[in-house]
Amino acid sequence: MSKYGEEKSVPVKIDISDADIIDAMKDIPGYLDITPGDFKELYKFAYKHALSRITRSVKARDIMTRDVISVEKDVSLKRVAELMARHAISGIPVVKKDKKVVGVISEKDFLSSMGAKSSKSFMRVIAECLKGKGCVAVSIKEQSARDIMTAPAITVGEEATINEIADIFTEKNINRVPVINLDGVLTGIVSRADIVRASVIKDKP
Repeated sequence: MSKYGEEKSVPVKIDISDADIIDAMKDIPGYLDITPGDFKELYKFAYKHALSRITRSVKARDIMTRDVISVEKDVSLKRVAELMARHAISGIPVVKKDKKVVGVISEKDFLSSMGAKSSKSFMRVIAECLKGKGCVAVSIKEQSARDIMTAPAITVGEEATINEIADIFTEKNINRVPVINLDGVLTGIVSRADIVRASVIKDKP
């Protein structure tokens, strides 16, 4: 299981049948002057409004992972890789001593630095290793976090809504974002899976 929830289960979409609607109407005391079709349409609109309200009200602070693994700029890439592997995470914030975020390192940063600049593919790196006389990772063996991190880091505040964060993920093509407080200090991290789990965005209820 990923440290940042990237392998957690996602709720399954449930289709509501006409029989479900009729049974639900029977559960409501008294007489309902409404057809099953109208009832289903009403439910669909209510569902969408509730979902919209929830996605506007849920903040980064509500869904973020607070126990964040981070590294400082001078930490060796060997150590960074060990941490990412041990905690099964694909990205890690880079911080200063005061815990203010200065960059982010992802698997893509490692791959790009090891020669997979075009495809950023793990298998591309394997292919290069098999074709060459040595592993391409050797070229970055002596480097530190500052050498390959993506900077400046894309961050969000604790009050950012999940809709805002989802838009950032799409616009920037990233899978996670560090969360900072008003002082710019790292307080958590939000992944795509956190967003999906919190919003359960579906076209139909």
